[in-house]
Amino acid sequence: MSYTVSAAGPALPPARIVSLSPSTTEILFALGAGERIIGVTNYCDYPEEAKRKSKIGGMSNPSLEAVVSLKPDLVVMTTDGNPKEFEELLHTLHIRTFVFTARRIADLPQGIRELGAALLVRERAEALAKEMEHALARLGSGVKGHGPGKEKILYIIWPEPLIVAGPGTAMDDAITLLGRKNIASSASSAYPKYSLEEVLRQAPDVILIGKGSGMDMVEVSRGILKRMTSVPAVRNNNVCYLSDGLYRLGPRVVRGIEELAECLDRRSPR
Repeated sequence: MSYTVSAAGPALPPARIVSLSPSTTEILFALGAGERIIGVTNYCDYPEEAKRKSKIGGMSNPSLEAVVSLKPDLVVMTTDGNPKEFEELLHTLHIRTFVFTARRIADLPQGIRELGAALLVRERAEALAKEMEHALARLGSGVKGHGPGKEKILYIIWPEPLIVAGPGTAMDDAITLLGRKNIASSASSAYPKYSLEEVLRQAPDVILIGKGSGMDMVEVSRGILKRMTSVPAVRNNNVCYLSDGLYRLGPRVVRGIEELAECLDRRSPR
């Protein structure tokens, strides 16, 4: 009978791995398991080598037929986007799974350790996890003089309709770590639709705009920013365009936080 891999891991390291999320794909490569990956989702595009792997569909709707045809000895899933029902289907077919449960930045190092144990690369996983923990501690220690709530931040995922980063996201975690306040932190969902009126009411000091897939976000965001000219962030030119480092809970999260910190240090009012 199939089972979810425990922290102890299987007796032999998996040689044929299918990854069902971009974040786990990036972690697998960082752990040196890139050559063992035989299938990824349509959205797994980093590192470059991931683009050359066989595609098995999306995160929320992976193709069972495509996964089975690859004859994996481990399918790496995540609770943040993969359907529980798909894991159950794999179990009925006696296909081993590992479910990556980390959903917050603080949980990421331990998640890496557990995945490393499943792959039998504990030492490499421990090194990566410790490196990340040290980086997070360093970044968190640099918030002196920026009391919680001093600067209000809006992180735009998509401008029209306006979708922002809310509670439980890596973006919200990063903003909090850096001692600022995400104005959408009390929203009812992780990526809520926000009204222009609400942005005007909350008057963020800094607006962050994430990278859109293949899109020129400066151009795409031009219209919504024109309607926010009275907002302090726009009025004071405190608008930053960021990479997708915080979009995936993986090794590039640290660089994403550093990028965000550089933006805040450069543009935030003193």
